[in-house]
Amino acid sequence: MMSAGRSTGSPPSGERLARIQESPHYRDGRFVNGLERHDWSYLKLTYKFMTSSSKYRSPQDSLPILTRSRTDYDTAPESGVRVTWLGHSTLLVELDGKTLLVDPVWGDRASPFTWAGPKRFHPPPLALDELPHIDAVVISHDHYDHLDYPTIIALGNKIPHYVVPLGVGSHLEAWGIAPERIVERDWWGEVLLDDVRLVATPARHFSGRSIVMADQNKTLWSGWAFIGPMHRVYYSGDTAMSPDFEEIGNRLGPFDITMIETGAYNAMWADVHLGPEQALQAHLMVRGKLYMPVHWGTFDLALHGWTEPVERVLAAAKSLGISVFVPRPGQRFEPQQVPELVRWWPEIPWQTAAQAPIVSSGLGELPFDHTLAVETQR
Repeated sequence: MMSAGRSTGSPPSGERLARIQESPHYRDGRFVNGLERHDWSYLKLTYKFMTSSSKYRSPQDSLPILTRSRTDYDTAPESGVRVTWLGHSTLLVELDGKTLLVDPVWGDRASPFTWAGPKRFHPPPLALDELPHIDAVVISHDHYDHLDYPTIIALGNKIPHYVVPLGVGSHLEAWGIAPERIVERDWWGEVLLDDVRLVATPARHFSGRSIVMADQNKTLWSGWAFIGPMHRVYYSGDTAMSPDFEEIGNRLGPFDITMIETGAYNAMWADVHLGPEQALQAHLMVRGKLYMPVHWGTFDLALHGWTEPVERVLAAAKSLGISVFVPRPGQRFEPQQVPELVRWWPEIPWQTAAQAPIVSSGLGELPFDHTLAVETQR
């Protein structure tokens, strides 16, 4: 049985700590995101889970995943860009000749333990030993549902580049990844893979893997923009609403597709997660063309029903005129050749934006009205 000890990783120290202390986002021993963040007590959170959570937080039946193999990737995408959703925030992105594996999580649980914590709704659609050649693994932050210890151990030094936010390389080194394979960047920092740029983008979140929160915000969190000579793709990582989205769009957009965190929200943590309606507003701010929801459908990480994120996305997207595609786990597609959206999840009760609004605080003036995305009735 795997203990929590090694899976928690190792916080930055030595020369790495000295480097990250130079970041303008690092103050008083921790990274900050520049906006007010509401804190919640674990007692209140536990009470909410016991008294206010949906009866439908996990699927009752097996999900219709599409199983993939290495041979599926023998032929490059016709349009030059293709995305495979492997569940939650794990993505295989093929972009202008490069293949990126984003936030790879193959473990059974999003947890430091093998015997406790959120368990997968479905098996990984693509086996690790069936992965095609990967040019880089890209990590958004060090939470367990994005940085998975057993997956990194399995990938090991077969991956030529691990591209991560500042400080996250400390965990990777502790798990045996060679330092020369790790590239760390602050917000707006870039990594060049031939003619494809990987740009770390600001996000409003937090970090930490210690069970007692001792290492909270010792490493940075970020989104990522993948910019090739012909196509542009944006991945938000985990984030709340922020004016930074507008700057991301102005500096790096427009994007052929945005893959933005949609699930695992609640009013208690509206300052670290978007929720569906704000996710769509972020899509507009970064100047996205096609929207794809991520961070849902694989782990039970919140109090809402497991299908609620996508139901609310589709309702809000209709009112906002946004093109959305919701792939099945394992489904791949090209943004310029999007297949017809087929409803593959069950119809179960869910709360609307009017019933359970998610609005981040401390925003000031933003270029949209939150009420645009709020349905008053089902």
